[in-house]
Amino acid sequence: MDNGTYEVIKSRLTKQGDDLIGKAEKLNAVRKDVFGSIESKLLSSERILTDNNCIPRDMAPVDDCFLFGYNVHIGLKQKVELSDVFSIYKYGKEGFEAQSLELIHDDQFRKDFDDLYKYYKNTFFAKFTIMEPYFYMVFQVGNSATDIKAFKWQIEGGKLTYVDARSEHEVKFHLGNELEFVKATRDHQRNGLHPHVSILDKVFVETIGGDLTIKVEDNTDVGKGIYSEDVEDKDQTLDDAEIYYADLDQLIILKILPYQEKDYRYFVFNNKLKSVQRIDSIEHTCKLLPGGHGLIFPQGYYLQNGEFKLFDVPVENPVFDELITSPNGEDFQYIFYNMDSGTYLVYNYNIIEQTIDTLRKRYPYAPGGLSGIYFKEGRRFLPT
Repeated sequence: MDNGTYEVIKSRLTKQGDDLIGKAEKLNAVRKDVFGSIESKLLSSERILTDNNCIPRDMAPVDDCFLFGYNVHIGLKQKVELSDVFSIYKYGKEGFEAQSLELIHDDQFRKDFDDLYKYYKNTFFAKFTIMEPYFYMVFQVGNSATDIKAFKWQIEGGKLTYVDARSEHEVKFHLGNELEFVKATRDHQRNGLHPHVSILDKVFVETIGGDLTIKVEDNTDVGKGIYSEDVEDKDQTLDDAEIYYADLDQLIILKILPYQEKDYRYFVFNNKLKSVQRIDSIEHTCKLLPGGHGLIFPQGYYLQNGEFKLFDVPVENPVFDELITSPNGEDFQYIFYNMDSGTYLVYNYNIIEQTIDTLRKRYPYAPGGLSGIYFKEGRRFLPT
């Protein structure tokens, strides 16, 4: 009888849930008809052939032209020419059609370009940056990806007017994240047989007894929690570890450095689900999704509903490049940039459906050309 009653109740709840989902989908369809919706989809794919074998880095639209930037192995050549770094194309009925470099013809720019390669031995082109009404050509001139020089142009009616070669301070990469951490002090400690640090009276943390433990009960009589992992120093006290937290309402981000360890450990505590996920990827670059829906970072995302995913992507030296919002405010495109490899990571978030689509942009070595798949989002053309 008990089993039969359970099955009946479960069947009724499942049916009501399916009915609710169906009604929500119909309402969303009507909403899209009334307010409009932008679908991210592949428009076309093309291949571009360059004069030399190259390592592609970036591309950008200027009016009806595409400006491509890449690096060519010079070999025995004594001088780097503009054509060894840039090509310009228009897209016509026959695909991409090569154009002259008239768009970037400027005597002062040519002199600054020659001086750059003359005085900086390891110079190579890194990326384009557009911050209306300016267009920047960014070059790496040292061993570090932050050692850059930038040529600045002004966009005027589909033309480029050269400004200067001293604007690298305007295109510095966006390091850091949007998390505001607060350090836990002795006032947060709870003493007992198994003491711990109280974080907003929602989650409790300690690194004693040989492990890092995260609890959801303010109970110092027992040492068990919902999550634990080993620490290097087994004899540390409650005062020895550095514990920081960032309050995001239902999510609490923990930043913990156990005693005598070099690297911080990062955890996401979901107060609604009472669950913990370790995500060290949020250390350098992390953005907050709109509406408090969760976190997004170069390697993946964590949503407030507990959905979490990490992608197999290069994450060394990642920075946040740009956020593009659709006109109806429904879709948000987060673009991250890997400073070492020149790889772009593109994530589309829909605030209504609370889903994330991934579009990865990678430039492999392309003998004889620059290849990729291109889609259009507003004024931006991005290769995947």
